Amino acid sequence: MTSSVAVFTVGALGACGGGADEESARARKDGEALTGGIGSQGGGATSKGGDPLGGGGALAGSDGDGSAGQTGMLPEAPNTGSIAAYLNSYVSCGSVIPGPQYDESGAPAAWGREEAADESWAIVQRGVCRDGNGHPIALLAIDDMKKFQAAARREAGAGFLVGQDFAVVPVGDSTIRRLEPSPLMFLNCAPGFTVPDGYTGKPGRVDGCVVTDYLPAD
Repeated sequence: MTSSVAVFTVGALGACGGGADEESARARKDGEALTGGIGSQGGGATSKGGDPLGGGGALAGSDGDGSAGQTGMLPEAPNTGSIAAYLNSYVSCGSVIPGPQYDESGAPAAWGREEAADESWAIVQRGVCRDGNGHPIALLAIDDMKKFQAAARREAGAGFLVGQDFAVVPVGDSTIRRLEPSPLMFLNCAPGFTVPDGYTGKPGRVDGCVVTDYLPAD
């Protein structure tokens, strides 16, 4: 990838909310990031529809990350401020810093410095917040999810936690885990990927991408 931050191989989502087993068999080294790939104003994200998957999150529809024609169910957040507000329901996401300002601060690298400047990714806002351990979380507001997925597909294995119109790239392992029970799904565009038994998945908006509640272990 062209980004300056390390990415982790597509793997199983971590646990959320009030406390998952952070030492479980699917543990990853802290400091790695989701493969693949939001500061500004805004309120909280909203969700549409119910959760047909039962507890693990809902697949997006025609306005989101799932296949066209599905009923939209993933959360929406039109800007980095509302993305941060949404994440704060699950993990610590402090003050949002605009991407360029964060990149020049000398802080640990966050995903998307180069990609946000590339129109093919359809990223309209990029910001960064820090989790409770000081690790960056890249927040990406997206105006065309199909274009975003096509760009992710070109990265040959890139993946993101996604809503209908946004994506997030956490680095800290505990933060990744605590987002698992959220309605966010994992966008997996790795060549040849198939969803294992026991997990759910739907075709993405471009051939070769899948949205799933499975994040493969390292």
